[in-house]
Amino acid sequence: MDNALIPASPNAVAAGPASGGGAFARLATMPLRSRLLLGAGIAALVAVLVALALWGRQGDWRVLYANLSDKDGGAIIAQLSQMAVPYKHAEGGSAILVPADRVHDARLKLASAGLPKGGVVGFELMDNARFGQTQFQERLTFQRGLEGELTRSIGALSAVQSARVHLALPNQNGFFREQQKPSASVLLTLYPGRTLERAQVAGIVHLVSSSVPEMNPKAVSVLDHDGTLLSGPSESLAQQGLDAQQLQYVQQVEQAYVKRVVDLLEPLVGRDNLRATVTAEVDFSQTESTSELFSPNQGNAPAAVRSQQVSEANSATPTAPSGVPGAASNQPPVPASAPIEGTAPALQAAQGGAGAGSLRRDQVTNYEVDKTVRVTRAATGNVKRLNAAVVVNHRTGTDAKGKPTSTPLSKEELDKLTALVQESIGFSKDRGDSVRVINAPFRVETPPEPEVLPAWRQPWALDLLRAWAVPAALTLVALVAVFGMVRPALRTIAPPALGARLDAVVADRPGEAGAPTLPALEAPRSSERLDRARQLARENPAAVAGVVRGWVSGGAS
Repeated sequence: MDNALIPASPNAVAAGPASGGGAFARLATMPLRSRLLLGAGIAALVAVLVALALWGRQGDWRVLYANLSDKDGGAIIAQLSQMAVPYKHAEGGSAILVPADRVHDARLKLASAGLPKGGVVGFELMDNARFGQTQFQERLTFQRGLEGELTRSIGALSAVQSARVHLALPNQNGFFREQQKPSASVLLTLYPGRTLERAQVAGIVHLVSSSVPEMNPKAVSVLDHDGTLLSGPSESLAQQGLDAQQLQYVQQVEQAYVKRVVDLLEPLVGRDNLRATVTAEVDFSQTESTSELFSPNQGNAPAAVRSQQVSEANSATPTAPSGVPGAASNQPPVPASAPIEGTAPALQAAQGGAGAGSLRRDQVTNYEVDKTVRVTRAATGNVKRLNAAVVVNHRTGTDAKGKPTSTPLSKEELDKLTALVQESIGFSKDRGDSVRVINAPFRVETPPEPEVLPAWRQPWALDLLRAWAVPAALTLVALVAVFGMVRPALRTIAPPALGARLDAVVADRPGEAGAPTLPALEAPRSSERLDRARQLARENPAAVAGVVRGWVSGGAS
């Protein structure tokens, strides 16, 4: 019955194997434009996948080297290009970044190539000494190496960012008196907010002077990046005759007086409503006096005998014989019966005029005299004079309308503040101290309001945009490739629905979208069977669909 309804045509039988062929057969039946579109879409998807893989692998960057000189930075970039290592610069060009997984490998390879060389070279210059170099070149190489070693040692200090050392090493001749002494200059660049103490500067001076033979520490000059001389007192201090310790003592004294004034007045006028300064004249002169005082013994005051000397001298001359010669004259003199002590005439009388003589007696007594020796040394660092200046802000408030107001202080209030300042610094009129307290409005500068950046200009938004811009762009390209190229191409090879084909065949619309174009058939001589088939399809489409399904599956109904 079915065969009688719709006769099988050779063209229809031949089209069956083609419709049931594989993917390659379907691709072969596609139009050229669809095949080109499908190939371009697949190629775009592959490119997106490769780009995503590469971006995900190189998304993490690490610092290879930072704070390089221009010469070293150019040499390192050239070497990275030869090594095929991707790199990029940090903001400001202060660092070179490479992928995180290639940092250590790149550093080892660059080190084998002698990079970075660094801006400072030391005694390694002596390793590359050339044969046949002159004595001048040898001395110059040694001097450069010594300067580099000193620069490295000074740069190791925590507060020093970079340093430069210049040595002046004169040629020595055979005349000792005409030989010049070496000298050195050191230029320091400190980190922001860092300073060097006097002990650290002295250490740098002694480091340099000890590294060069016969160099005097006074011949070493140390400067900072602002051109300030650090190794010695400034000109003003030299004119005043003050050394660093004395200047530091003066500053401490002045700061102590300022702290007293501020601590006393701040509770009265409010915080940040006064400015005070104190200038102290300190006497560092050293004086020493010696005095001797003698107190003579007067009146009945007891005296101490230091020494006593007594001397006596007695001289006697024998009397010549006199009188009438005879026996009485030849008799020896009779011994004296008078006492020994007595005056010279008495002695002579006692001796009966036997002979003439003299007696002398001297007595010297030395007494101790009171003596006082006093040595007086004046104390150093005495305050000779104090000058204090204090500025107090006007009294601020708000009026009834809420506007800020400024009211000057009265004379009585200023006198009270002046008296407090005088008491706080130990004011002395005899010493010549002066205290001045004035009242003036402070100029308050309002800080500019910070610019409110929109959300898309915030740093976190920019970082997020940089991180997801590439994946989002690649995803967009992939969607365009899928929905704009691949999907339309695949629609051309997808078999249309069975109902749509049957409707197209029954309605005799071979060119409808989604239905393959059937080959033109020769019109039959009689269309009676065709009319009945069409009528049957309209009345009982389910039966006709079953017949067609049997044809497609290869069975007979």
